[in-house]
This record gives sequence, C-alpha cells and structure tokens, in this order.
Amino acid sequence: MAADHTPTAGPLAGRHALVTGAGGGIGRAIATALAGAGARVSLAGRRAEPLRDLAAEIGTERALALPGFDVTDPTAVARGLETARAAFGPVGILVNNAGEAPSAAFEATGLELWNRVLAVDLTGVFLVTQAVLPDLKAQAPGARIVNVASTAGLSGYPYVAAYCAAKHGVVGLTRALALELARSGVTVNAVCPGFTDTPLLDGAIRTITGKTGRTAEEAAATLARANPQGRLVQPREVADAVLWLASPGASSVNGQAIPVDGGEVMAG
Repeated sequence: MAADHTPTAGPLAGRHALVTGAGGGIGRAIATALAGAGARVSLAGRRAEPLRDLAAEIGTERALALPGFDVTDPTAVARGLETARAAFGPVGILVNNAGEAPSAAFEATGLELWNRVLAVDLTGVFLVTQAVLPDLKAQAPGARIVNVASTAGLSGYPYVAAYCAAKHGVVGLTRALALELARSGVTVNAVCPGFTDTPLLDGAIRTITGKTGRTAEEAAATLARANPQGRLVQPREVADAVLWLASPGASSVNGQAIPVDGGEVMAG
C-alpha cells in the first residue's frame, strides 16, 4: 500500500494509531472509534481474517490489517511496524490492547501458563512500546500511549493470578513511563475495564460453571453483579475512554489508571 498521509476529518485527523489485539472485542471497538475520529488505524493481531474484515468495514484507505503481529516476538513487531509506517507514516497514538486471561486456581497454574500470560499481557506492552517510542517522541506534543489494563490491575480476583499479576505490572509500567516521558509531550495512561461483554469473558464463565454447576447465563449474571450498576461493561464504553485519552483535550491527563467498571473499583 502506498503511503497516503492526506488529512481526514475529525479531532484525530492526520494521526496514525496502532492498536494491538484489534481483531475483536475491546480492540475492535477501539479501532473503530479512533477511525471514526479521523485517525488512520493499523490493526495489529495474530489472526488475519478478523483484522481484514475490520479493515474492510472501516475502509482500506483508512485502516490496515497487520496479521501475524505477535506482541511477544520482537521480530514480528518490527516487521509489522515497518509495514504500518510505509502505509500511514509514523505512529502518533499507540493502544496496547493485546491480552489473554486464562483461568486456573493458583495451585494449578503451571509455569508455562504463567510465562505465557505475562509474555502477552505485560512483556508485549514493553516490546511494542519500545519499538514505537521513537515515532511517538517525533510526533510529540500530542502523542499518546494508552494501555488497556483491567480492574484486575487495581484489585484482585480468584483463579486469575497470572492475569492479575500481569495487569498490575501494566499499571505500574504506565505510571513509571508517564513520569519518564512527562516533558516529552507523550502522555501515558491506562484504562481498566471491569467485566466486559467480550469473548475474553468466556474463560471466567467456564470456570464458574465448572466449579458451581451454574449455567453460562447464571455465571454471566454473577459477573455482572460485581458491577454496582448490575451489568457487564460494553466494549464501546471502553473505546470511548481510550478515545478521550487520545484526544487533544486530554493533554494534561498523564499516568492515570482509569476504571471503566460502573464503580466496582474506586481508585484513590
């Protein structure tokens, strides 16, 4: 694809956003919201079909599918970033969304599972951010890093010890990097969704059904009750928080971990 840096309409017109884990759920909603605000969006992920479907939905002149983008593999990250730059120029907005959340009791959490979750959910944020940071500094002021963490990065939940540890790490990395980059014009923030209506929730539902004998519908209702509003968060609600953090109006918001959870966790 030839480089096309022609501005489009919207508050993010002319900006290039890279979204990892863009193929479904929260990532898909974020990519759609950023594109709707005028950004050109590189859709990074491992599976080709959902990324290409989303690129076609947004419009291939404004969205680029980057299949094979494994956030745990520095070579794959560098290759994908090179393709993204060739299409849309330097990255000015990075959304680290790729993640997984397998469920297991702590005593049944083997080292392989532990290492895999930390590699995807935490080390992946480190690798992609390091690779993109030169672009972001060159695009400052106004460049953005938004990390999709979780309320599991602010609190604790049973049967997802590796996920909680990784997401606490993402929040810590967000805060450290925000201070390190504060004078550069690059802001770094995290959004922390509560239980959200995405396929990633299926693992938690299977754990509840397996341990309690409840139906999947009853298990989902149990998770919804963790939210004081009595419902699951919708992906678009998380995307709206990311969109705000990426916008010019959030230039003084830095180092924050913002819950999107109906009041489940009140960060102080």
